Amino acid sequence: MTSDNPAAAFAAAAAADGVELVPGSFDWLCEQGHVGLERVAKARRDPLIVEPVKAALRVLAAIFARLGGDVAVLHAARENLLLPVQLVHEPSATLIQLDELAHFTSFRLAALELYPPDVQLGFDVEEHKRLCREHAAQTDGVGRGLAAKAFGFGGMPRERAYRDALFDLATPAMGHPPLIRIPVLDRDGAAAYARFSAAGGAAPAGGRRSPPR
Repeated sequence: MTSDNPAAAFAAAAAADGVELVPGSFDWLCEQGHVGLERVAKARRDPLIVEPVKAALRVLAAIFARLGGDVAVLHAARENLLLPVQLVHEPSATLIQLDELAHFTSFRLAALELYPPDVQLGFDVEEHKRLCREHAAQTDGVGRGLAAKAFGFGGMPRERAYRDALFDLATPAMGHPPLIRIPVLDRDGAAAYARFSAAGGAAPAGGRRSPPR
């Protein structure tokens, strides 16, 4: 059954299985995008994240450029406006995002096509590409009447695609397990959890290179 809040329904279904998932936020996921990621990573002075973050920044810069973003806007954006993470499994520091129909666009496909083959992901990237191709004709116009910082008027779908990439690539670079993405095209969070659980999905128990924050 559809829900006004698929993430809450997903979390409730997980709780019935004894798995606690809560909303979260991180200082390296903010309105500044990859500019903020670089700022926070430098401040950490953690040698274990230096190369992973550099690699993520190169890809994110390429995606941002392909989507027509204005990097000057990121530099002027707010450091303290954190982007919400839908669900976090705190014992393993695993991030989970549920993707509704509007996430599957030609802009998201363009971003996914720039991911390196060895990128750490907690979802099937080829399946996400397939869903983008299937639904782009319908979804590319969602939010096109709205302005988006760094992407201008009509830039909301491009901003959404860029921020999805930021979540995907920054998460493992900052020492967390790969971010898990789960399609919820019908907005049924409980059914999405049932599919995820039946497929053997589980929050990873470890895999961290350094203590995530």
